[in-house]
Amino acid sequence: MSSSTENGVGGTRNTIGEKTYKKTTSSTLKGAIQLGIGYTVGNLTSKPERDVLMQDFYVVESVFLPSEGSNLTPAHHYPDFRFKTYAPLAFRYFRELFGIKPDDYLYSICKEPLIELSNPGASGSLFYLTSDDEFIIKTVQHKEAEFLQKLLPGYYMNLNQNPRTLLPKFYGLYCVQSGGMNIRLVVMNNVLPRSVKMQYKYDLKGSTYKRRASRKEREKSCPTFKDLDFQDMHDGLYFDAETYNALTKTLQRDCRVLESFKIMDYSLLLGVHVLEQNNRDGEMGQVGRPVGQRVLYSTAMESIQGDGKAAEALTTDDTMGGIPCKTNKDEKLVIFLGIIDILQSYRFIKKLEHSWKALVYDGDTVSVHRPGFYANRFLKFMGTTVFRKILPIRFSPSKRTRCSIVAMKSSSQEILSSQNEEKDVDRKERLAGARSLASLDGQGRAVLFLIPATLNHYNIHTALISCPCPTSASPRNFLSKG
Repeated sequence: MSSSTENGVGGTRNTIGEKTYKKTTSSTLKGAIQLGIGYTVGNLTSKPERDVLMQDFYVVESVFLPSEGSNLTPAHHYPDFRFKTYAPLAFRYFRELFGIKPDDYLYSICKEPLIELSNPGASGSLFYLTSDDEFIIKTVQHKEAEFLQKLLPGYYMNLNQNPRTLLPKFYGLYCVQSGGMNIRLVVMNNVLPRSVKMQYKYDLKGSTYKRRASRKEREKSCPTFKDLDFQDMHDGLYFDAETYNALTKTLQRDCRVLESFKIMDYSLLLGVHVLEQNNRDGEMGQVGRPVGQRVLYSTAMESIQGDGKAAEALTTDDTMGGIPCKTNKDEKLVIFLGIIDILQSYRFIKKLEHSWKALVYDGDTVSVHRPGFYANRFLKFMGTTVFRKILPIRFSPSKRTRCSIVAMKSSSQEILSSQNEEKDVDRKERLAGARSLASLDGQGRAVLFLIPATLNHYNIHTALISCPCPTSASPRNFLSKG
């Protein structure tokens, strides 16, 4: 579809500097995407709505769009191409689940030219953004498209159970076929709104092996940093307890879903906006999505809040759908996030890749790993290094209060000391009385009469008064008999 000097997969450039993908210029690909989706979605509206059946996940519809047009398709100035739509009824259901009407979907994708984005990853994929910031269109490899097709029934079940998720929200899977090349595309939600300036952007995996942005990436105006960069630049992001628990719970649930599908090597795309006072008064009050937020559960806050109670307290102008947090220096931030790159299953090639990397490096630090281990390492890194809970402030008594407490303690100690002294005196008196009994002589009657209070402890007061013992009797014998 173009005369390119560089061919192959990825973002190469032709003689006039335009990016190409599989011998197709970016401008031609964007036009074909808009024409193809415009036709297939418009054609789908004539089909009656019904429940999604199992066979619907495996349906592939195809239409040929010649440049001169046909009875079904309009004329265009691009080379002839064929446009394939995968599981059209199933994806229509997904769009409806998120409140996307056919007219809105067509308006977002087809009304204005698509915006090409740079790709910081190693996949070589092309990324296009709709002008209203709603949707991302990404080129994917054949194996990834095939895996998404197999994933659809389980994906359908998961979305039915919980539409609030940080997992990618897929709205369509298509293929542009021309010149013997197949360019497969997936339409999904946009995680980072263009309308909000991201001072920091991260692609996080929970791995440390080569997880630092390249020199070329750092030279960009808005680079995408990685795990080691985050640790160098931040001491964690701090949330209130309710938000932290909701965020980590959502991540845990999503990771278990990915683990059940044997998916790994995914990332958390994280955008950080510094919410300074001048931004709150100026920039944040003026920006917004050009056409308004239409997609349900598409913002970061909506994706983690199960009941929406915490979200109700936050105004849209303040957070733009992001999640508020702070730095360890109490700097106010708003973050935007989502799990990306989930179309990687742990097949043989990944097992082989991990095996040889583990021979050279620490096997637990490389990004390619077993799905279960990968999920646990990912969650641990996110829940301890990246996201942290603001601990409740413990009561710290004032100086005056501390003095009062010390005085109370001192007073109570004096009272206890006085009571102990009284007990000691009483004990000594009892011992003295006992010794006087041991030395009784013939005047025992008078002595016994004088010390009844001392012996009252032994419950013999009455016996001593009413039954005085004879002078010849021993007091010890009297006590043993009484």
